[in-house]
Amino acid sequence: MPVDQADDPTDAQLVARSLARDQEAFGQLIDRHASTIVNLAYRMVGNQAEAEDLAQEAFLAAFKALPTFRADSKFSTWLYRIASNKCKDWLRVKRPGQGQYDVDADDQLDLHVAEERTPEDLLAQQQIAQELEQAIQRLPPLYREAFVLKHLEGLSYEEMEEILGVSGDTLKMRVYKGRVQLSRELAALDPNK
Repeated sequence: MPVDQADDPTDAQLVARSLARDQEAFGQLIDRHASTIVNLAYRMVGNQAEAEDLAQEAFLAAFKALPTFRADSKFSTWLYRIASNKCKDWLRVKRPGQGQYDVDADDQLDLHVAEERTPEDLLAQQQIAQELEQAIQRLPPLYREAFVLKHLEGLSYEEMEEILGVSGDTLKMRVYKGRVQLSRELAALDPNK
């Protein structure tokens, strides 16, 4: 059965309705993108409460700037850019070494644990996920941003270029250097090496 466009409007349709002062339309945009933006912010700043606040700030900034949105890019890309900039601003103000890690079992990487795992296996996987989250938080902000967008959010380099305004080659180098640093940190934690 085909989906009626009125039941599932595109982002572009919701943006047009929002610009026509349809408050419900912008609410739908928030509902559609909230988890992605909170997840991006969490991966960037490492604190769930701060991530939720930054996502809220990003949506507020997007709402205020909506009349300046050019439809030559996707709304989601534009929103990523706003959220990414909010996170970078927060990281600039936050002093290095004072961040706290807010790693909760529900916020960790999805590990798809098999049912036959022992409690020891589950604990070991949770510890690995926590160590990975903490290692990501220790990446320099530019590497963290590129790594999160590429590997955790699954964006293409073209989408990342549009969001960050940085060349693809620069982004590839940042992602590579982030992966190398993470690999070194995680290898140092392995007691078998």
